[in-house]
Amino acid sequence: MTLTLGIITDLHFGPRANFGGKLRKLSHCAGDLTAAFSRKMRDEVKPDLVVNLGDVVEDECNEADRARYAECMRVLAEAGSERLDIAGNHDVVHLSRTELRAFWGLDDGPLYRSLDRQGVHLVTLATHETKDVAVTIDDVQLDWLAADLAATSRPTVILMHHSAADQDLTGNRWFAKAPHLALVKSRKRLRSILESSGKVVLVLNGHLHWNHLDVIHGIPYVTVQSLIENLDDDAPGRAAAAYAVARITSRRISIDVRGAESCRYQFELPASPSGDVDEEVSNVHVPPS
Repeated sequence: MTLTLGIITDLHFGPRANFGGKLRKLSHCAGDLTAAFSRKMRDEVKPDLVVNLGDVVEDECNEADRARYAECMRVLAEAGSERLDIAGNHDVVHLSRTELRAFWGLDDGPLYRSLDRQGVHLVTLATHETKDVAVTIDDVQLDWLAADLAATSRPTVILMHHSAADQDLTGNRWFAKAPHLALVKSRKRLRSILESSGKVVLVLNGHLHWNHLDVIHGIPYVTVQSLIENLDDDAPGRAAAAYAVARITSRRISIDVRGAESCRYQFELPASPSGDVDEEVSNVHVPPS
């Protein structure tokens, strides 16, 4: 069992964006940085899946967001790998569920699903951000998640946009004063479902625009840095150019975050009582609409 993921997040295709009076998102560089990522995936990494953790666009209006989302999907397709997409909070401001799933090559349905690749079960979750209020995940989805995890025997990776960990946000430019807009409100219930399954080996998210790791009750929660985050204090700016490569085997998980703020995480996995699963499967569990 070996699964390789190429991970990119918070691309924010659109105009450069300020926050707190300073240049924070080098969104105007998103096209070139995404193209460089796709070339790395195609020519060097050759992942089983490219994972887009969300916030493809810097939302403006439906027409602009549709054009920018389409452009991002075109550039990511140049990676030459199957792609797995997650909706970010900026993506859903002006784009409908139906529009997003069409960009993902899917028929209409929920913004969450699960599938198996290379002996690993992958689950995408759809968090919902109410502007300036909270980040939530609905009970219907949590019930679906519990049933989905009960139905699989495979090691499972959870993919989502917001964080399910209790991150210490001290020093975070975006959320130090707004943790309610970074962390899922019902994260304790969500983590309880993940822990009770005994199958979740990794949770990946974006949104917070930094690299971060928490390990909670044996499950690593990894936040991947934004592709276009400005690492300098203001203009002219220096892009993080961040992406990650995760390799999951029956024995360990390694995550290499590349770019201007590179880091590496490695986790050893306990032996599975049911033995290793080596065959590739392609079944998809589609939740009810």
